[in-house]
Amino acid sequence: MHAEQEETNKLKNNELPELCPISVSQRIDTLDMLRGFALIGILMMNIEWFNRAISEGITLDYSHTGADWVASWSVKLFVEGKFYKLFSLLFGMGFAVMLLRAKDIGRPFGAWFIRRMGFLYLFGICHLIFLWEGDILNSYAIGGLILLAWIYITRLKLMRYFSGYTAFLRMGIVMSFIPIFIGIGLSLYFGNVRSMDVITDIYEQNVEARARAKIITEDTELSAPLIEFAEALESGEEKEKDIDEDSLEQPDLIEHKAEQYFIEQYFKDKDIANERAAFTQDSYWIATKFRFKRALFQMPISLITGLFVFFPIFLIGYWFVVSGVIREPRKHLLLFKTMAWVGLPFGLFFSAGALLIIVHPVTAHTDQITFAANAIFNVSQYLVTAGYLGIFVLICLTATGHRLFSWMAPMGKMALTNYIMNSVVLTTIFYGYAGGMFGEVGRAAQLGMVFAVIAIQALLSFLWLKLFRFGPLEWLWRSLSYWTIQPILR
Repeated sequence: MHAEQEETNKLKNNELPELCPISVSQRIDTLDMLRGFALIGILMMNIEWFNRAISEGITLDYSHTGADWVASWSVKLFVEGKFYKLFSLLFGMGFAVMLLRAKDIGRPFGAWFIRRMGFLYLFGICHLIFLWEGDILNSYAIGGLILLAWIYITRLKLMRYFSGYTAFLRMGIVMSFIPIFIGIGLSLYFGNVRSMDVITDIYEQNVEARARAKIITEDTELSAPLIEFAEALESGEEKEKDIDEDSLEQPDLIEHKAEQYFIEQYFKDKDIANERAAFTQDSYWIATKFRFKRALFQMPISLITGLFVFFPIFLIGYWFVVSGVIREPRKHLLLFKTMAWVGLPFGLFFSAGALLIIVHPVTAHTDQITFAANAIFNVSQYLVTAGYLGIFVLICLTATGHRLFSWMAPMGKMALTNYIMNSVVLTTIFYGYAGGMFGEVGRAAQLGMVFAVIAIQALLSFLWLKLFRFGPLEWLWRSLSYWTIQPILR
């Protein structure tokens, strides 16, 4: 506890000379390799959403068979939700490394970091509008600013309880699990306030209503007035009718639910069709206009994801560095072994179980099963992420393991450049204004593309860093953050 308070007091010293970039020798090499590893997983997940409409939602494509089915399920099980969490941990670790560096040279940290996050947000918006609508850099920037604000808030006397790094860990874990607690709570609520007969009745009503919605979809006479009503809703000419479902007789209730399902699916299908049209036409301008409209919608959402998704994970990443766990891993072998040998197998077990529940047809018609399955899947993602981090660090502590993964370090040092270049390459392959392969590449072939892109990036990153100190976008980001042109040649 004394050591923790001493370290915290050191971080509060904010007077003195000039802030300068961290030298190559001051970097934690394992973190660079981990960033490279995380980039591979992120690309394995993201590539599908260059080839497929994001409007479809992050769901399995049930049309997959054979190798595509294996690839799709493998990514869902081993990758989805795990690698962005790993990269978020690394972001929090990077923040702590920079903060400690600022403390060491005695320079105020806040204004510089605000500029750094401001330009990251700008990079994210440009990426979102001009390249790919799935960008999360702006959410990272928001989360980073919230983390900085929290550092300053905990310096207040009233917030002293929250100032130690173990308090950061506790808060990060609690905030990360809030959505999971909500999901479990809703599942328990719906499961307890309704009798089994009521749950069965609701399930049967939902099944019958969805079947009825399918009939409406296939019958133009039935669907035409509902489409007209949906269009009026979208334009604001009509308002959604407030109907007390409990007062409806069974046939009327099923018809009402069927109409709701039809309208919801109509809007979803319309969004998917608009997205496909934007990215299959041979016009960059049309695609950019579509992305711009999406950006206007997504920018407010980045405030929510920055606070509730990324900020908690940043706190945990911050703890890994300030506590000394990642800086001196040999002193914390038990922790890393626990993460590896408990987190990974249990995480994959829960992940597989949750996925089997999520894809079962019953889940779509039963609220409490949906909430519970998603909560379990979210828990599994944190466990698997911890497992990946633990086993990676343990392997890198061996000379053979360090050599085995060292090729990832140059990629990690150029993480921003490689992340943006992935979008340049994949939009060139898939979008209509370039390669025009949108929707035509199977999931297994996509993973083949990932390995090809990673191999090329690893080689180019290695060669680039032989001549230059930073990647091109890293150099630009540093120069803007420090308000001075940084030397780039070695």
